[in-house]
Amino acid sequence: MLVESSFNMFCLHGLRVGDEIDAAVRMLLSLKLSYKTTTGQDYQAGLPPKDQALINNGTTKEEDEDLVDPWNVQTSNAKGVDYDKLIVRFGSTKIDTDLINRIERATGQKPHRFLRRGIFFSHRDMDQILHAYENKKPFYLYTGRGPSSQAMHVGHLIPFLFTKWLQEAFDVPLVIQLTDDEKYLWKDMTTEKAYEYAKENARDIIACGFDVNKTFIFSDLDYLGSSTGFYKNIIKVQKHVTFNQVKGIFGFTDSDCIGKISFPAIQAAPSFSSSFPQIFNGKENIQCLIPCAIDQDPYFRMTRDVAPRIGYPKPALLHSVFFPALQGAQTKMSASDVNSSVFLNDTPKQIKTKINKHAFSGGRDTIEEHRKYGGNCDVDVSFMYLTFFLEDDDKLEQLKQAYTSGELLTGELKKVLIETLQPLIAAHQERRKQITDEVVKQFMTPRKLAFEF
Repeated sequence: MLVESSFNMFCLHGLRVGDEIDAAVRMLLSLKLSYKTTTGQDYQAGLPPKDQALINNGTTKEEDEDLVDPWNVQTSNAKGVDYDKLIVRFGSTKIDTDLINRIERATGQKPHRFLRRGIFFSHRDMDQILHAYENKKPFYLYTGRGPSSQAMHVGHLIPFLFTKWLQEAFDVPLVIQLTDDEKYLWKDMTTEKAYEYAKENARDIIACGFDVNKTFIFSDLDYLGSSTGFYKNIIKVQKHVTFNQVKGIFGFTDSDCIGKISFPAIQAAPSFSSSFPQIFNGKENIQCLIPCAIDQDPYFRMTRDVAPRIGYPKPALLHSVFFPALQGAQTKMSASDVNSSVFLNDTPKQIKTKINKHAFSGGRDTIEEHRKYGGNCDVDVSFMYLTFFLEDDDKLEQLKQAYTSGELLTGELKKVLIETLQPLIAAHQERRKQITDEVVKQFMTPRKLAFEF
């Protein structure tokens, strides 16, 4: 293969051993990157490129490969991303019945509907977390939010609803990172606006019902300047990840600002307990569990690679599927498109209008055809949303059977979703009204939590 032969030729040069190795590694990484750019695939020694399909811009990619990275999710399949393939591609492990049963035995709690229904479907080292918990060893939770708008949408609730359940089931500390610095770097907004969004999003997160005595919410723009432990871990990560590696993982180019290139280390740092000395009393060996959507996994694959080299335990992860846009499951939603989802500040009328007008239907073109052939729950967005938010398993199965048989029409299914979301969002808005600036300040003040370490 081209990469191997070029590497061998390079090693023949009469450089000193140390310089020769460094130079060879740089060239090998560069050649592998060129190989991926040309073929659309990672280089594997001894294996030829897989069959390719040309796409419009002249590059190549596999015909059925979904695009999933921290900023983009695209698929040509109306059912959404093929998560089984994504597990193979990312090298994670599927959450199976045995693991769910073990979580139930460990916590004594009925598994959350997100586990029961495969919404959290993949993991890294969750078995290690359970082993630690069963042996009375501590761990903590870390999740986050990129505050790109003043109002969050219902899809943003998914990691927080599940994290709240995990926190209560295991009774562990939780840190929540608001990456306002990331939004400043990636979007056209001032640092002041990014920080304002962070505090507004914190209100929505707190309204999910988190316990102030067990939860620390922090803005990067705020916390980074006050925590030496946090910054020390950032530079440790930065020192152990090369420019070539970060380009390969995240697709950065030479025209990206250096802030973007250094940001992954900032998202990695909360994975290490020493980033929060006020909570963990300076201990460096407390393992972290991160519930997140699987598009965030590249950050933590990098983190897991670095962790042992800087003397820390690897973070464990629980991955969720993507919450679909109202227009269909081919992409995830955008906070900048008010019609792509139901937002947490929508009125009951807005919720009804959005769902009736924009929710992609799996029904037939006519009532007669629908009664005869039935609807397709695999592509129907209203049914997908109910899978996330309808607690009753039996009712959800009844709706699926009725819609699939043609007994239930699309308009009737949308009505069920509207009647599910309207009270849920109204209750959230009511809780949010009770959250004062002082409450937000309490959650966002670095402090000891109700745990001993």
